[in-house]
Amino acid sequence: MKLLDIGEVAARSGMKPSALRYYEEAGLISPVSRHGLRRQFAPEVLLRLKLIAMGKAAGFPLGEIAAMFGPNGEPSLPRDVLHAKADAIDQTIRELAALRDTLRHVADCPAPSHMECPTFRRLVEVAGTRGRGRERSGSPPPRGRPR
Repeated sequence: MKLLDIGEVAARSGMKPSALRYYEEAGLISPVSRHGLRRQFAPEVLLRLKLIAMGKAAGFPLGEIAAMFGPNGEPSLPRDVLHAKADAIDQTIRELAALRDTLRHVADCPAPSHMECPTFRRLVEVAGTRGRGRERSGSPPPRGRPR
């Protein structure tokens, strides 16, 4: 088995070596050896990094992503957690679609002032109500695209 040093992993994965070291500190990846001071990884780390990137894109925190790998390093993806995340993404999509539609209406509204537009005022009222509901429930507002 040909090992990949951290520079090769960075080049092939598109991630900076500092990110790879951070993932190592977080327990997400592990080098199998060192060549001098350079970490050496098994080629399978590339698949693992793709799975980590997919989890991050879906909005999972790194701790939850780490828990999705079994003791042997193989992915162990709990289907109920994946369903719950997919449901949360669906909700975010609905909210973003409503926001998009509101912005388009505001941009195209023929009223001389947005505050004179009954549709805009109704949409603002609904948005204000939605925000207050989140504050009471303790739920955080929807996040933007995960980094």
